[in-house]
Amino acid sequence: MSYFLIIRGPLGSGKSTISEKLAQKLGAKHFSIDRPFDDGKIIFEEEEGYVSQKSFLEANDIYIEDAIKTLNSGAPVIFEGNFYWQSQIDDLINKLNYPHWIFTLEVPLEVCIERDRNREKSCGKDAAEVVHAKSKEVDCGIPIDGTKDLNQIIEEIISYLPKN
Repeated sequence: MSYFLIIRGPLGSGKSTISEKLAQKLGAKHFSIDRPFDDGKIIFEEEEGYVSQKSFLEANDIYIEDAIKTLNSGAPVIFEGNFYWQSQIDDLINKLNYPHWIFTLEVPLEVCIERDRNREKSCGKDAAEVVHAKSKEVDCGIPIDGTKDLNQIIEEIISYLPKN
């Protein structure tokens, strides 16, 4: 069955790790919304001190064609990112006429800061604080405790999905 997931949450909440493992388990294609920024395909514009909605919509557009091909083939798709603008979430839902689930990783700020600090390429405490606060402004998705064991998180997410 074709469907897509949005895995969202603040910086350091475990989105990438969870999405990569979940994609392997489900045979899904994984799209990281941050990758086009990291690869220089999108130069982000600011809006209210954050990466703009326009920039994130451009990131969505980079993946839409590939996502549709994947979904049409019968495989699921996972989008992973902060998704701190509702417009970005709505854009994917409007462009992809498939069942979907949104999961929001809930992780305390202190944990996000510590996880970020232990990364090879840290974004810094200030960025973690700002993104954590902004991410909480969008209240959507099924809340998932991102402090649980990775395998528990994966199984919890899978429990919401249709059984093949």
